[in-house]
This record gives sequence, structure tokens and C-alpha cells, in this order.
Amino acid sequence: MSRLLILGATGSLGRHVLGQALAAGHEVTVFVRTPSRLPPDTPGQVSVHTGDLSTQLPVDLIGGQDVLINCAGHVADRDGFAGLVDRLVTGVDSLPAPEQPACWFLAGAALLDLDSSGRRGVDLPKVKDTYWPHRFNFERLSRSRLDWRLLCPGPMVDEPALGLGRLRVSIDMLPVPVPCFASPLPGPLFLPVFASLIPQMIVPYADAAALMLANLDRGNPMSRHRVGLALPVGMRGRKPQGAPRSNPASPA
Repeated sequence: MSRLLILGATGSLGRHVLGQALAAGHEVTVFVRTPSRLPPDTPGQVSVHTGDLSTQLPVDLIGGQDVLINCAGHVADRDGFAGLVDRLVTGVDSLPAPEQPACWFLAGAALLDLDSSGRRGVDLPKVKDTYWPHRFNFERLSRSRLDWRLLCPGPMVDEPALGLGRLRVSIDMLPVPVPCFASPLPGPLFLPVFASLIPQMIVPYADAAALMLANLDRGNPMSRHRVGLALPVGMRGRKPQGAPRSNPASPA
């Protein structure tokens, strides 16, 4: 079992990571702004520390952990989200290598390569205007010494888990095929094609959490890669109206 530090443990994804980590017997520490938002039985099972990531970096908690899972932040916060990840990466990178945990961060499907050309969803018109923090965070991680991995799902929903064995998982590339006719299209014409693929990547929070917790070992095949996640072939998800803002990857 591993020693885990979970940031954003009271959010939609963080709650699933926390619950599954405890069920698996991991030794869990959480750093939260509002401990009262944790599940009622949590304080007796985890080490709870209170603080605000926008003003306080818990470097003292990070050192000595096996894994850091960051579920905090939201891409709609733009500079705030990019700044949060930058501070975390800088803090972990400042630690001696033996004290640096493996790290999971969150982005979105738009950060994945669309085809062999290396074009990404964040290169497309309109998408890049909103989701540029994902690119910024990826570039920041790539410059670091961290053993990081970056989960890049589509929108996430609070639905029963399908199970990792049923889902499509990809490394660096979009986990769903792009139609052959679309690859040569310029950005404005490719945009509706990309949008049409998103429903295949609307995945349950529970499965996203399970994927991260199944890949905690340092230097595993996902280390220093972007990781895509999609529904089984032929299945399409639906993003509910009024979805919670705590999904950092929503909607692309």
C-alpha cells in the first residue's frame, strides 16, 4: 500500500479518489480548505490538514509521500489554474529526488494528440481560447524532473463505474479514432469533428479515479505521459445540465 496525499479531496473527482484509496487500504493524507465537506467518517481514517492552495503550498506534507494526486483547480479559472499547477510542480521539484512523490495531475481530452501530425484539440479555434491552461500545465510538467502522469478525460459524470477493463485507455493520443477524412482538414473545419467525438469520452468519475489509483508505481508505463480515457466502442455518454464546476477537465 502507498502513502497518498490528495489535493481537492472534497471535489467531485477527489471524493471518488479518496473513497477508493481508503477502500484499497492506502495511507491517506488530505489537504483541504473546508474539512467539513469531507465524508462524515473520513476524519477517523485519514490525516486531515487544513489550508488554501491559492495561498499555501503544503511542501512539508508532500515530502515523504509516495504519491501526490491533484484533483484541485478548474480550467475555467485560467491563470489561477495554471498558477496552482505551477506552484505545485515547483514545490515538488524543489525536494530532493528521493523525497519526490509520483504525481497525478488533471487536464482534458483536448490536450491529447489527434493524429500522427501532433495536432491537438487545444490547437483548434475556440478550444484554445478556453483550454490553454492545459497546454501551459503540460509544458510546465515536461520541463520538470517529476515522475508525473496527466489524466486527460473528456467531461466526467457522477455515474456508476463501468470498470477499467471495459474502457479504452490511450497514451498521448486521443483514445477514439479520428475519421480518415478529417485529418487533413484545417482547424475551423476540424472543430465540429472533434466536438462529435467528445461524447465517447464522457466517463464516470469513479473510473477516472480507478485509473489513477491503478497506476501509482514510479516509472510505470504512464510515467511522464498524457493518458486518455474513453467509453467502450459504440457507447456515448451525456453531460448532465448544470454539471458541477469541480471537474477540472470539463468539458474538453
